[in-house]
Amino acid sequence: MTTISTSEAKETIELAPNYKIPLVLIIGALPLAFLEKWVSLAIAIFGVFLLVQTLTIRLKFTETSLEVYRSERLIRNFPYQDWLNWEIYWFPVPILFYFREVQSIHFLPIIFDPKMLKTCLEKYIPLNNNSIEK
Repeated sequence: MTTISTSEAKETIELAPNYKIPLVLIIGALPLAFLEKWVSLAIAIFGVFLLVQTLTIRLKFTETSLEVYRSERLIRNFPYQDWLNWEIYWFPVPILFYFREVQSIHFLPIIFDPKMLKTCLEKYIPLNNNSIEK
């Protein structure tokens, strides 16, 4: 569920969680346990880690920045003016979100609604061929 709230012409869009990647990893690790226990265990642990992240992390698009929350607490703010480019890798089955700022590069697994993510990115950070020339 995507939440959109407006107050005095300020819009905030919160992306809904998406449990597909964590659940695929956890379920996929089960049959692998018969072949390779340690590989299966590593994949399952990573899947559980992503599941916990999906339950606790929220992305919110505001008029000026992308905000990252953990359990209703703001942990990071990424102003759009600092973004150089972004990309959602393999959109038919989106698994990774990449964006680059002036000072750093970020990779996030797709643990939120990928369609709304793309819609928000195109709205707030419209890029020509997904890059800004400065």
